[in-house]
Amino acid sequence: MADPGAMLEGDVLLGRHGGRVWFARAGKVTSGIPTPWRASHPDHWDLVAAAVALVHWHGTRPLCEACATPTVPEPGAARRRCPACGLLAFVRHDPAVIVAITDPDDRLLLGRQATWPQGRFSVIAGFVEPGESLEQAVWREVAEEVGVELDAVSYVSSQPWPVPRSLMLGFAASAPDDRLAVDGVEIVEARYWSREELQVAVARAELTLPGGVSIARHLIDSWAAGRLPRPGA
Repeated sequence: MADPGAMLEGDVLLGRHGGRVWFARAGKVTSGIPTPWRASHPDHWDLVAAAVALVHWHGTRPLCEACATPTVPEPGAARRRCPACGLLAFVRHDPAVIVAITDPDDRLLLGRQATWPQGRFSVIAGFVEPGESLEQAVWREVAEEVGVELDAVSYVSSQPWPVPRSLMLGFAASAPDDRLAVDGVEIVEARYWSREELQVAVARAELTLPGGVSIARHLIDSWAAGRLPRPGA
């Protein structure tokens, strides 16, 4: 992000924050080590997320959906216009659901994706498909990936995730029993964990959880602390 005063061609207006006007500018990579987008101050997380998402979107120079002409930026950060037919294009979000599932003994379900290393686990997540409500997406993803038919689903919180251009929508859900049937494609391992089992496995470095700033970790930590909302309550 850049302070106001020297806005250049290609800069993306973000808006006003803290009494100042902010815009984003794509810069050169100066190190082989990437900087996590949430390594900034927590007060700036929303700004950084918007900057990453918008700079990436404008940088792709998307084609017009009507006539395939390259679009050009419009005043304002989140839209482009086709110079041929005038159609406006707006930055798109891909909604994804992520859910903390507990069994009747209040154990938490964690799964390992096929692309993850051994020992890395998280809660179940997936993209919303056309025609689905968020709750329907939760039910479908869980049934497809781990073979669980849920009892109840409740919304918890959300988080922007700019790479890819996702909006993560977090839920809590309950399962009627501890039976699992992993699909073996997206999820290759899954099991329920008690709080004590999870604490011991993390302490022994046998289990790697999502990063502390992610909504996945927020859901896990909320369950561990007994703060996860009770589904259906």
